[in-house]
Amino acid sequence: MDRTSDTGADGITVRRALELPGLSSGLPEVLAGADRLDRTVRWVHAGEVPNIASLLKGGELLLTTGFGLGTRPADQRAFVRTLAERGIAALVVELGPRFSRLPAALVDTARGAGLPLVQLHREVPFVTVTEEIHTEIVNGHYALLQRAEEVHRRCTEALLGGGGVPQVLDILAGFAANPVFLETAGGRLLYAAGSGPEGTDPLQVWEGLRGQRRDVPPPAGSVLVDVPGGGPGSGAVRARLVLLPVRGPLAPVHRMAAERAAGILAVVLMQARQEEELVARGRGDFLTDLAEGRIAAEDAPAQARVLGFKPGSGPLLPVVMRLGEALAPGGGWAVLTRAVAEELAAVGVPALLGVRPVEGRVLLLAGLRSEAERSAAADRVAAALRAGAERSGMRRPGGPPPVVVVGVAGGWTAASAGLRHAAETAAAAQGLPERPWYDARRLDIDLLLWRLRDHPDLAAFVDRALGPVLDHDRRAKPPLLPTLRSYLEHAGRKAETARELHLNRQTLYNRLARITELLGTDLEDPDTVLTLSLALRARRHVNRTTPAGS
Repeated sequence: MDRTSDTGADGITVRRALELPGLSSGLPEVLAGADRLDRTVRWVHAGEVPNIASLLKGGELLLTTGFGLGTRPADQRAFVRTLAERGIAALVVELGPRFSRLPAALVDTARGAGLPLVQLHREVPFVTVTEEIHTEIVNGHYALLQRAEEVHRRCTEALLGGGGVPQVLDILAGFAANPVFLETAGGRLLYAAGSGPEGTDPLQVWEGLRGQRRDVPPPAGSVLVDVPGGGPGSGAVRARLVLLPVRGPLAPVHRMAAERAAGILAVVLMQARQEEELVARGRGDFLTDLAEGRIAAEDAPAQARVLGFKPGSGPLLPVVMRLGEALAPGGGWAVLTRAVAEELAAVGVPALLGVRPVEGRVLLLAGLRSEAERSAAADRVAAALRAGAERSGMRRPGGPPPVVVVGVAGGWTAASAGLRHAAETAAAAQGLPERPWYDARRLDIDLLLWRLRDHPDLAAFVDRALGPVLDHDRRAKPPLLPTLRSYLEHAGRKAETARELHLNRQTLYNRLARITELLGTDLEDPDTVLTLSLALRARRHVNRTTPAGS
């Protein structure tokens, strides 16, 4: 018999225990639960007290001569029921002074409860039985450790031979004889290995059991093991190994092997992310140097080719994404780079992607076929950048969305100025009404005001132009600043303003009249309109408290 088949990580089976010399010498006879002899024996306990069930934790093989079973059938039935409820593996009773054969009440109750009941026809030393079974449990556990360590050794050799994550998963899938998956902490599939029933593709298994059910626990008997990330909080888990029992059951040894493989994968993923981040930072440094004029336009193409960027002869489109000030702690720049790169792969244009963590920026040059592609390409690139930022977890829940700014398309000389302009404009655009992307050419006024944000004259200008309305909104309701902003944005068209604010016309007229009174000016005067519009835009950039409701 293959002893490992009757030995688990936590014990051996009842069947195997009965085959050992200690119990087999007692001529064991199974009176109940013959169909449940594959139960695991976690430990052995011997005792003769009526309340012995209270001393057990479950999984024990209980040895007794029967003195604690009681003399009345009711007591015997209660004794067996409490043992079954405790979840012991089996009850073994040695015949002798107490019983020449086991009472029918005892046997019938054991059969009804599904509890393996064994009587021994010869006396056996209980201490010998205990030692034998405990030795078998320890030896079995050691054998499983050896099998798991063999998987660890094979995985390590695969990595030393130049393999990576797929090779590690293939080894684990072969050992478990079931498909194995590596998913992100959020449940997105990264890698798959092995096969499903009848050799089906593992991706079909994933879609059927895991892909559309991330909020539902996996099937019973599955093995899930976290791949450590080494960081605090959500960063403590880098990924997750998932073994699904679709071709056969998974044993404790498979979890042990998965835990060892997870340690190897943590190192592999950490190295890969470090390399990805170094590459992305290097590209970000190149694009920043280009933007700030430290790389000449004539030298840039050759350096870009070294970085893998071959755009062709068409114009270059500079794009900058600026992330919010407060980034989620679980995110990472390497994760962001990979996520954005995967999203950009579907855009269909060559792109050079770099990151600048110190400024919280992602910089990109996209190669276009013609200037006419600018708007459509900007739509796709901006969507890819935002989707990558969302997937990577860099955005803190409730935090400001990323700002994407698209510069002027042109050659390498234009790309230098375009990247610089887009980077500055991205900082100025924070706080503006959210859009998929901003055209840098249309935000020059905001950029100018942003550059003046710390100048006291700008704050004084805002106070002179809007001060009475701001003071009103601090003291009274409803606030008037939203009405003024909407009125100016709609170029004085009262009907459109009323619809946007959900006001009837008379209410709008009353508010506009109150604003005119407070400001002491004519809202239809072109100079007044220009002054107020600039003041509203400047107010986004000056350091002052925003009134409630504004």
